[in-house]
Amino acid sequence: MTETTVAGTRGTSAAGPDPAPDATAPAAPHEAGQEAATVGHPLRTFIIVGTAMFMAQLDNLVVTSALPSIQKSLHAGLSGLQWTISAYTLTFAVFLLSGATLGDRYGRKRLFGIGLTVFTLGSVGSALAPDIGTLIGARAIQGLGGAIMVPLTLTMLSAAVRPERRGLAIGGWGALAGVAVALGPVIGGGVTEAASWQWIFWINVPLGLVLLPLSRLWLAESRGPARKLDLPGIGLASLGLFGLVYALIRGGQIGWSRPEVVAGFVLGAAVTGGFLAREARIPEPMLPLRLFRGRSFSLVNVASMLMFFGMFGSVFFLIQLFQDVDGLSPLASGVRALPWTAVPMLAAPIAGALSDRIGGRTLVGVGLLCQAAGLAWLASALGVDTPYSHLVPGLVLGGIGNGLFFAPIANLVLGSVRREQEGIASGVNNAIREFGGVLGVAVMGAVFAARGGYGPTATLSAQQHFVNGVIPAVYIGAAVLLVASATIWALPRRAAASAG
Repeated sequence: MTETTVAGTRGTSAAGPDPAPDATAPAAPHEAGQEAATVGHPLRTFIIVGTAMFMAQLDNLVVTSALPSIQKSLHAGLSGLQWTISAYTLTFAVFLLSGATLGDRYGRKRLFGIGLTVFTLGSVGSALAPDIGTLIGARAIQGLGGAIMVPLTLTMLSAAVRPERRGLAIGGWGALAGVAVALGPVIGGGVTEAASWQWIFWINVPLGLVLLPLSRLWLAESRGPARKLDLPGIGLASLGLFGLVYALIRGGQIGWSRPEVVAGFVLGAAVTGGFLAREARIPEPMLPLRLFRGRSFSLVNVASMLMFFGMFGSVFFLIQLFQDVDGLSPLASGVRALPWTAVPMLAAPIAGALSDRIGGRTLVGVGLLCQAAGLAWLASALGVDTPYSHLVPGLVLGGIGNGLFFAPIANLVLGSVRREQEGIASGVNNAIREFGGVLGVAVMGAVFAARGGYGPTATLSAQQHFVNGVIPAVYIGAAVLLVASATIWALPRRAAASAG
């Protein structure tokens, strides 16, 4: 977990950037003098920010169980389904580092309300979407709202809780995030089956309408040291990453040598390079590249990106496989994914207890190996007539790996930077993870399209054609996770020990 400074106090945080570049700096005089009046009520703050964070995290995976229904309803192809997932995560990743900065400058309560409003409006747009293009645009709006809202949930919660109870409060905040991820496919499947896919977005609307007035009544306003907002950096990062992801998704559909695909790669790489060059020379960058001068921080972030690459890409296809190949309902598909998504809730507390004894590097390295082995098992066992029982060991292995990864990885991030850099380092790590998920869906989707696809062919049934694409895609995910594990083992022992 990361450390966050709020009104001159330090607290533990699972995500989101630090509101101040120097986490050890004293509070501004007006904040210090008003701390008792501006901190807010702990329980009420937890209810508001915990519910909002749950909504935002749920929308990462809640859509997966509804993808086959969305495909049929909106006549979407593979690229449309990929963008339905990636539009949310890519926008979330790009704007995540700016959420806390906006809150420090204009007021955390005010910006939280704006983020919640944008997220709710994006949910309405998603539910009303008449075509896949509109759905993708509305999902991007959801991601923008979530990126503004989520870092501030942690900042305000840390401010509202006394230091001696902060660990318990933020542990509950983190548990809600884990439950949201675990139940995403099940909730999405259940809602889609009971009503329609549109209702996975409609359920956010009444929650948003209730939370907005309550947040105005229950949350206390606060600010942090004002920092300059890097608007050009946001624009360059958005355009550069969009170009690269567009080329990856489009190339798998129409071929890698087509002019628009080549242009996407070239322009995306050039703009991304321009973004990095700018961040290296400005005094208050959105992405502080100085953090990557440390070998440990660079290796931990590479491993985190590769982990989300394999996990998100695989979930994207496996949930569809349960419906399109096995003929299961959306709810049954979500339930079948539980060994992978829910087992981490059991494994993570054990990993947390062991991390102080054997070190975070060992647990994360073993966890990534378990995930790689789980995906390799699934890829080797997949077939049109494969019984579900043959897939369970692979799903359980992947779930154990997730639990072993998530519990100690934050400590590895914190142990790789100085104390005053912890907040921004955590925000960078979370943004890189989200981008890894976008890359996983794009790259594994390209492999799927090259070796299989949707619908029947002249010689293959629709089910066999789909499986033929999923198997090599999942093998790619296993290989990427194996590289992620090797990256963790390359961490210097001293840094890994200090992070344990």
